[in-house]
Amino acid sequence: MGPGRHLAIALVLALGACARGEPDLLTLERDGSGPDEFAIVPNKPLELPQDYAALPPPTPGGANRTDQTPIADAAIALGGRPGAAGAIPARDGGLVSYAARGGVTPGIRQTLAQEDYAFRDRNRGRLLERLFSTNTYYRAYRRQSLDQYAELERFRRAGIRTSAAPPESLRRGESINPDALRNPEEIELQSNRIR
Repeated sequence: MGPGRHLAIALVLALGACARGEPDLLTLERDGSGPDEFAIVPNKPLELPQDYAALPPPTPGGANRTDQTPIADAAIALGGRPGAAGAIPARDGGLVSYAARGGVTPGIRQTLAQEDYAFRDRNRGRLLERLFSTNTYYRAYRRQSLDQYAELERFRRAGIRTSAAPPESLRRGESINPDALRNPEEIELQSNRIR
């Protein structure tokens, strides 16, 4: 077997190795070999019981009071109740009815997952980009991105107030009079002058 044949076999194996698999447009990698800081979850603080005689019996292999419950904690942080997943609260019934007024497509999640997979598969990148794990995310979604400053100008031309958006002078690197920041009316006047 000659060196050309070895090279051809190595090339076929390299192409085969990067040809399939989950299309990953945004390659995120950890630097170094240290621990993953997102995998470290601290325990909840220990609590002293009111009465040591009334402790519950141990449950080997069961849940502990100091174990993390991220889904329930997230529900509480967002103003919900931990056990209410799946059911639509009565107060949200009108909102759900309004959102579904045009009909609901059954199996929409599966359809979107298939379409997204096909899109990512079509835009997974060129051979060397896949081989060296180069990000192709921004190029793939470039046609779907929104130019925030063009939209801001479009809103302003339509007469829609955009007081939460920074004035264009800040984008250009100019400074605003700091004394004006104490007076909301002056901020609006400066913002209108910039428009």
